[in-house]
Amino acid sequence: MKTLTIIGRNIRDIPTFYAEINRVFMADEAWQLANNLDALNDLLYGGYGAIKGREPVRIVWQDSAASRPALGIEATRAFLTDKLQRPDVFNVVAIDRQLDALDHGTGQTYFEIVLEIIGDHRNIELVMA
Repeated sequence: MKTLTIIGRNIRDIPTFYAEINRVFMADEAWQLANNLDALNDLLYGGYGAIKGREPVRIVWQDSAASRPALGIEATRAFLTDKLQRPDVFNVVAIDRQLDALDHGTGQTYFEIVLEIIGDHRNIELVMA
């Protein structure tokens, strides 16, 4: 089984999360993955980057405890607030609901969303270290 290692201490915010994803998954590509959850999900389907098709893959996320706050409530709030600047592109009502849930402690953080996306790929085993 192919093993790919994310180094959590390299992740300080959402842009550095994608820099780490690009380091791990896109090293042999001439282009980089966009800072985008949909792009991350597409990457995990395989076919480009380090994952070739639906092959079994183990992702080891070292220092995952350091990544959790870096992709936590504040990063998520900034991410969602930034989307509010583009009401022509993003669903403002849905984003307001997400922000409200975050403020009430019931919303998902960016970290939790990433874990959910990874978990949706049955060929990927995630090891939090």
